Amino acid sequence: MTSRPDVVAFDVNETLLDLAPVAAALVEHGQPEGLLPTVFARTLHTGTAATVAGLRVPFRAAFESALAQLTDLSERDRGRVADSFLELSPHPDVEPALRRLAEAGVRVVTLSHGSPGVAEAGLERGGITPLVERTLTSETVQAWKPSREAYVWAAGVCGVAPARMALVAAHAWDVHGAERAGLTGAWFPRAERVWAPALPAPSVVAADLAGAVDALLAR
Repeated sequence: MTSRPDVVAFDVNETLLDLAPVAAALVEHGQPEGLLPTVFARTLHTGTAATVAGLRVPFRAAFESALAQLTDLSERDRGRVADSFLELSPHPDVEPALRRLAEAGVRVVTLSHGSPGVAEAGLERGGITPLVERTLTSETVQAWKPSREAYVWAAGVCGVAPARMALVAAHAWDVHGAERAGLTGAWFPRAERVWAPALPAPSVVAADLAGAVDALLAR
């Protein structure tokens, strides 16, 4: 039997916030267009591998490490590119999706493994801070998603059992991690065109963010 979640958590980078300012910062510092997906993937690989190995690495350190591996940027310029995460804005479909949940009486939080302050700055820039109850980063527990610890910790902070929380993300690995931790997972495409065929299908696969929210509210 399914039921509507009490709390819906949203991934931040790419899912809610557009990474275009980071891509632009790379180009401004002499890097080729289209490099960001490779840098971002290397960042996630570094952070998650470190978590599995028992090493605690902050998001910014993993991102700057990826830049050092993939570019010839100086340490100073790597820091400037990393600073551009504070310039992110929400995708156009984010405000109506969060508002629909708020109007339905469902609590909304964000759950990132990004640097503290990034989600807050982006939500403020988009004028949607009032729609979000709290912003959570797994840096607090020093465990990158998709580790089970990150999702269970978030549910505990929100005062609900994992089964009463959902995670919405545009990354299949994140949604799969949430489902393995007992949350309801909802995936929709942005950079990923389809759900990862190698992984079991989550509770919700939608065509877009609005569809993911509608499916959760209909449970």
